[in-house]
Amino acid sequence: MNEHIRIAHREAAPLVGAAAQTAAREALTGLASGALVAFLGPGALTDCDGAATIPLTPEALAFELNRRHPAPARIRKDPWAVAQFIEQRRHRKTLAMFMTEIFKPEVAPSPLQLWLAAAKPPLIVDTWYDGTTRAALSVAYSDPAQWGEIQGVTRAVDADAQWWKAYDAFRQRVTDSAADAWRTALYKPHGAVLPAGEALIADSDYVEALTEIDIQTPIPDLVRQRREGRGFVFIGCRFHDQMLRTYARQILKRSGGGHFAFVDPALLTTNERRFLAAEAITPIALSLQELTALATSC
Repeated sequence: MNEHIRIAHREAAPLVGAAAQTAAREALTGLASGALVAFLGPGALTDCDGAATIPLTPEALAFELNRRHPAPARIRKDPWAVAQFIEQRRHRKTLAMFMTEIFKPEVAPSPLQLWLAAAKPPLIVDTWYDGTTRAALSVAYSDPAQWGEIQGVTRAVDADAQWWKAYDAFRQRVTDSAADAWRTALYKPHGAVLPAGEALIADSDYVEALTEIDIQTPIPDLVRQRREGRGFVFIGCRFHDQMLRTYARQILKRSGGGHFAFVDPALLTTNERRFLAAEAITPIALSLQELTALATSC
């Protein structure tokens, strides 16, 4: 189905001024209480100490991969295509090595990530490949048994593998039933470079996932349970690529209402505006720095 057909709401201009401040406070209150779920994109890392040492956009990641193994000019801005090219030419192990190398620099959690982790919410969604939200949770929790991470994993290498793996605070593999006991679950739908380097990055990683995601098979049971009745707050996210929109839409499926997204109106594409309207997500024109100031002043 053409995704444009799904639009059920008129495209709304992002809230600005006093309206943006009011909506931002509502979103922050929901995050603090656990009534809303944070959905973090790579743009949420711009305030992190050391953020300049890792790519903070898909295009920047494509550049880093291409720098290590040049790809054809027509795909150089597409990280998934570049990753597929590397996998085909140099093997999966080389691609995993490049990803680990790219995200090896240590990046400290941002003030907003620390604030969010301190709220100890039931669920946090983080769509980038780094470990800063995990680091924030390790600061927030004195008891490591209270939290852990669920990563989406590629099935391109092993088609019979599970769609996700759960890791405790020490990055040890645990069962799904053990994860159910966590107070906070960090969900990385595209995976992460640590501990096993099984992140989804190449086109081939997404072929089967995108085939199955409409029936929710790749979404962990714990995530499905904890999103129920809750809205989402998108921070540092872009939806200018159809794959990013598809994943976000499926993670939102069967959740509660009251979604918010912090956006830069100057960067919004037509497809992004349509996506926000179709999913009834209220866009708020507030920078990450302004949002952080509001959160940390509460």
